[in-house]
Amino acid sequence: VALVVTAITSLQIATPASSFGLPPPERLRRLLEATDEGEAPILLLPCCYDGLTARIVGMAGFNATFMTGFGVSGANGYPDTQLVSFNEMLSAANSVAEGLSSAALERAQYGEPEQSGPPIAIPCIADGDTGYGNAINVKRTVFGYARAGMAGMMIEDQVAPKRCGHVAGKSVVSFAEAVKRVQAACDARDEYEALFGKGTGPLILARTDSLVTDGFEDAIQRCMAFREAGCDMTFLEAPQSIEQMEEYCQRVSGPKLANMLEYGSTPILPPADLQKMGYTMAAYPLTLLSASIKAMQESLQLIKEGKPTYDKVLSFSEAKDVVGFTKYAKEEERYKC
Repeated sequence: VALVVTAITSLQIATPASSFGLPPPERLRRLLEATDEGEAPILLLPCCYDGLTARIVGMAGFNATFMTGFGVSGANGYPDTQLVSFNEMLSAANSVAEGLSSAALERAQYGEPEQSGPPIAIPCIADGDTGYGNAINVKRTVFGYARAGMAGMMIEDQVAPKRCGHVAGKSVVSFAEAVKRVQAACDARDEYEALFGKGTGPLILARTDSLVTDGFEDAIQRCMAFREAGCDMTFLEAPQSIEQMEEYCQRVSGPKLANMLEYGSTPILPPADLQKMGYTMAAYPLTLLSASIKAMQESLQLIKEGKPTYDKVLSFSEAKDVVGFTKYAKEEERYKC
């Protein structure tokens, strides 16, 4: 995990100061444009699922993140089979937004000199699953995530209740229904902007899971149709070979997301190779969750065996700093009478 994080971090660039004061969706749009135009490396999205993981990603210096439904489900003690409701996902999005905001303020006010500057919370794409109902529910989901400060929302074409894209038992709605679902999300994006101003509507990431159920060509056709319906980004889930990944990038226009799930169905490639292939974003959906589970299991085994856990944990001082005690103490001092 340490090697993966080191490799990822080395490719990041500082979020441009020109992003200061922009709505989260507009910040995300500019990051995507910079990558597509070759002015920036591929946008890396280590996935978060609560306020703490959002803080950690924000403090690590990444330019964007993704709120994973698998992670939110797992943190609530459930598998990613849509047992978690929209309100629970919305609550998680609010926690993620707070975590990203606190990280941005802390880096700007109390970070190292090279981190100083205006506070800019990195944009987050939220997992909207199937939209939690019909097309009207999809629109409500977009509005809810927009109010929570999300920069984008992913909508997918699985039949509800959906499940993780790399497990068995998936099924998808018809081609026509999938397109209408994406169209509803795009309409909601535009309606939100009409109400609150240009750049405020969450960008729409349209995902298809039809490769496994209906074949690669159907998945490509769905992505193309999603683009025609107005989505900002596409995500062809679970390609099984480098050749499929390359063809997807060649045939589908616009920003595209690669899902780098360790031990999943898709080949894991270096970020630079993904960008050369044509991907704009690379998501790491379970790295933080899986790494934390492994660390907790190993620590529990040491406790069970009566052995010390020092090699598995941060110092108490470091742990306090990560969760925000250092910033809290400095803020508290500012307002003493």
